[in-house]
Amino acid sequence: MGTGGGSKDAEGLPRLQLDELLDELQSRIDAVRGTRDRVHSLLEAVLTVGRELDLPQVLRRIVEAAVLLVDAEYGALGVIGDDARLAQFLTVGVGDEQIEAIGPLPSGHGILGELIRRPAPLRLEEIGQHPASYGFPPNHPPMHSFLGVPIRVRDEVFGNLYLTEKRGGKEFDGEDETVLSTLAVAAGVAIDNARLYEEARSRQRWLEANAEITRGLLSGMGENAVLELIVEHARRILGADLGVLALPAGSGGITMVIATGIDADAHRGLTLPCEGSFTGAAMAANEPLTSVDIQRDPRVVAGPPRFEGLGPAVAVPMATPQGVRGALLLARAEGEVPFTEAETAPLLGFAGSAALAMELAERRRSAEQLVLLEDHDRIARDLHDLAIQRLFATGMTLQSAVRFVDHPQASERLLRAVDDLDETIKIIRSTIFGLRSHDTGPARQGLRVRTAKAVEEAVPALGFTPSLRMEGLIDTDVPAAVAEHVVAVLGEALSNVARHASARTADVSLVVGSGTLTLAVSDDGVGIPEGGHRSGLANLAQRALRLGGTMTLETPGRGGTRLVWRVPSDGGRTR
Repeated sequence: MGTGGGSKDAEGLPRLQLDELLDELQSRIDAVRGTRDRVHSLLEAVLTVGRELDLPQVLRRIVEAAVLLVDAEYGALGVIGDDARLAQFLTVGVGDEQIEAIGPLPSGHGILGELIRRPAPLRLEEIGQHPASYGFPPNHPPMHSFLGVPIRVRDEVFGNLYLTEKRGGKEFDGEDETVLSTLAVAAGVAIDNARLYEEARSRQRWLEANAEITRGLLSGMGENAVLELIVEHARRILGADLGVLALPAGSGGITMVIATGIDADAHRGLTLPCEGSFTGAAMAANEPLTSVDIQRDPRVVAGPPRFEGLGPAVAVPMATPQGVRGALLLARAEGEVPFTEAETAPLLGFAGSAALAMELAERRRSAEQLVLLEDHDRIARDLHDLAIQRLFATGMTLQSAVRFVDHPQASERLLRAVDDLDETIKIIRSTIFGLRSHDTGPARQGLRVRTAKAVEEAVPALGFTPSLRMEGLIDTDVPAAVAEHVVAVLGEALSNVARHASARTADVSLVVGSGTLTLAVSDDGVGIPEGGHRSGLANLAQRALRLGGTMTLETPGRGGTRLVWRVPSDGGRTR
């Protein structure tokens, strides 16, 4: 009996030990399988993160992969800015409504700042127990367990991964830390690749923009159109919501000549002192200036409020070796990421290249103008030395021939021809004076040229080209002040024809002679109705009256209207 009982116990003990061994083996198999699955997940996450080249997408993939790998409820990736604060903060697990209810995104205080100050893995069972923790803002979801690791790009700490609330109420363990640290290494490589790709793309965009601006300037494109191109390219490449280009103005101020984007009208045409304006400060410093909040920047004190709804901003001088030609300001909407040094460096080069291209185009225009003026001088010399002398000689010949002519009518015709030659000589001398006037500004251009330009500018509105006749010493006998009135009156008269006359033809004549200047504008339109609005015509009459002249309206026999504006050609100075 005793022997049989002993045999039974001996059989049970090996069976028990075998079951325990099998259980232990199973648990190890499960652990190996779990480790294998986790390694597989980590490799898959690394491949997923490394597959992207667009930096924002890379960052989003990193934080999403981190949440899955360590089974966390919430995850975030904080990008460290130049000021050792969080410049970007991407979250997973927190909805848009929750984010809005919580308020401004973290800037790097508390536990989040701890990893910025000490870039090493940090694992906590309870966030609130750490000395650096000082609680959560209202409407923030409850968080207890925490795991954070830094992301390094080469030797630089790019940012940190933050994971909280491991599912099932568990704590993050050493294996979670190892997996997350491994992902952070792969993330650093992926971020570096994405940044290199982005830099290459950015460099290509800046080169293309520079090439287009240079082509535009050298092909004769208008300066305003080129300035608009500069602003639009900079806005597009850097994703700005407002672009402003400022140029120096008189008395040490600056004028915002171009503005596009949010509230551009509040900036366009605005003249400000250099001191107290953001663009002026950049021009004075001759270096880029950045602001995280342009609305509240202490350097912006001059001018009306104009930056509502905007946040990050950058202003760069448009400098050449000869000096600063202006400044370019870009601003993003409030809450957007600040401008980085990697963005401002190519922007500064772009602004400098644009300024240099403008200077080269200006010099080219000056050279062309010099050639044109030299040509004018040559024509003037030829007219004086050849045409006038020949006409003068012909006149002298005709005068000497008069005494040999007995017929009274023939003698009268000869004398009239001599008078006509004298008048022609005067006109040619007036033309020579105009050709030799080297100041090309509008205030110094001859009245003949300005009259022709005024007629030409009215063509699009009229739909046809008026005829133009000019007689007399227009450029020599008419003072500049009277010429200004003539151009203004002609512009208003042609504008009235375009708006009210329904005309098909119009004739303009400008005659200077016998101390009187007469400007006449005729059309074949519907005429002026009784009781029609005449405030514009009253202004023209007032101009004539101030110069001691008159303005009359006539109705030609063929219909239409004829406006005659007559004043002393010297502006009434001899009265």
